[in-house]
Amino acid sequence: MVGTNPYIVAIIPARGGSKSIPRKNVKKLGEHPLIAYSIAAGLQANLVSRVIVSTDDEDIARIARDYGADVPFVRPSELAEDHVVDLPVFEHAIHWFSKNDRLPDIVVQLRPTSPFRPMDCVDGAIEQLIKNEHADSVRGVTPSGQNPFKMWKIEHGVIKPLIKSEFTEPYNMPRQQLPATFWQTGHIEVIRTTTITEKHSLTGDTILPYIIEPDYAIDLDTMQQWQFAEYMLKHSSLPIIKPASMPYSALSDIRLLVLDFDGVMTDNRVYVDQNGTESVACSRSDGTGVARLQKAGIHVVVLSTETNPVVSARCEKLNIACLQGINEKHAALIKLAAEYNVELNNIAFVGNDINDLEALKIAGMAIAVADAHPDIINHVDVILQHKGGDGAVREICEQLINQFRGEIS
Repeated sequence: MVGTNPYIVAIIPARGGSKSIPRKNVKKLGEHPLIAYSIAAGLQANLVSRVIVSTDDEDIARIARDYGADVPFVRPSELAEDHVVDLPVFEHAIHWFSKNDRLPDIVVQLRPTSPFRPMDCVDGAIEQLIKNEHADSVRGVTPSGQNPFKMWKIEHGVIKPLIKSEFTEPYNMPRQQLPATFWQTGHIEVIRTTTITEKHSLTGDTILPYIIEPDYAIDLDTMQQWQFAEYMLKHSSLPIIKPASMPYSALSDIRLLVLDFDGVMTDNRVYVDQNGTESVACSRSDGTGVARLQKAGIHVVVLSTETNPVVSARCEKLNIACLQGINEKHAALIKLAAEYNVELNNIAFVGNDINDLEALKIAGMAIAVADAHPDIINHVDVILQHKGGDGAVREICEQLINQFRGEIS
């Protein structure tokens, strides 16, 4: 049984000795190392508390930290050989947590070799496991390209059906009359920790399917597959989770996070009732991120062009400073630097529209939400995975927390 606030850790296994594609995990796919795509998937998930990489390789560890993951231990070399299966790797990680941190309630495996993940993949699979308390795990699957009822094996020079079934000659039946079949992908596996510690398995007995559309089912084991993935990145409009536009190691100097309100902490819509009273929609997960960030020692301030009681109410609830009616945000940013005794280079500013542009130009780190105005997108250092009001603030808070944790560990 998982509590109301489960501790969920994403674990990315990445050894240095890949053979089919040498140094695969650090090889660039598009603009980023392969492992960065799985790290981004873990970091953008609202339900994941911590993203770690299990590796035996110093280069992988360095790049993983650059992109915001934790590498709290070195995987022993005997667990990084070709023949080693996943279970002992995860048992090793769980043992580390039992000695050094709170034991996770749930672990999530994100394999680097399946980088094309749907935007809601990680949270969706986690929610599925949480809602089904009798399930041991959830595994990503996709419809089979070929039905195994029509597959054969060769024995003593003669072909025989691969599967024994209740059907008479299923290999001669129309495919529409055969059961739908699925093959597992490497996109996502969500596992109760007790499945590992008590059943000594990464799946257990009751495994739920998380169905992934076939267009995402690109697994990188050969150079031909890699070339196809490169083509897809350039020419496909398939929405996938991508790494930030630059490594989050650049956040290491940030000591003050400044946020626009409308379109950053909200989805930029306003609701007006018959009396003219305005209300907005905010993300609860953003509030959690802000609280965690302040606990880590980084201040948060909201700058808003509008003057609205709803802004004050939200900021008061989150216990953060709020400045309203600010028409020249760049000037306000300079004053904040002096007030908090930091340089402009120590300030990260998150905006979404053209009235944020001048502030973004002088901030040490210029950040835009995923649905920001195009003129903003072209002038920032980092484009978040999440839209305003839909977890964007939580995303940058977690990145800052991870970077801050890495500095003091």
